[in-house]
Amino acid sequence: MVLASLFFAFLAGALHIFIFTMESLTWTRPATWKRFGVASQPDAEIIKTMAYNQGFYNLFLAIRAFIGVGLVAFGAESGPVTAGWTLIFSCCGSMLLAATVLAFTGRKYLQAATTQGRVPLLAVVLGLLAVLQ
Repeated sequence: MVLASLFFAFLAGALHIFIFTMESLTWTRPATWKRFGVASQPDAEIIKTMAYNQGFYNLFLAIRAFIGVGLVAFGAESGPVTAGWTLIFSCCGSMLLAATVLAFTGRKYLQAATTQGRVPLLAVVLGLLAVLQ
């Protein structure tokens, strides 16, 4: 269970690196802003700063997930391992809650919410099963 949870926490981090790339680095490309449901290039320019900021939020979530995975995987003592699980549960839990909010935003966001929430959900559930054994 531990390895499976760490794998899904790592994948959740990787997904959020990809989201960071779209929101902060390639936002003004039509393929990117269309993926987010933005109607036009002028509209993408208007919300460019907000997307840029949101991208860094996703980057910081990913970094915390990676640090948590590293602490659990390589921590020889209980302190680092506990800190690692805390990071995994807090950042993957945040990812999962954000996906839940997105799902309740509207029907057209259900697929994106499922994509965003499935992997951190697996990390949290499998992590809880591992920790509670």
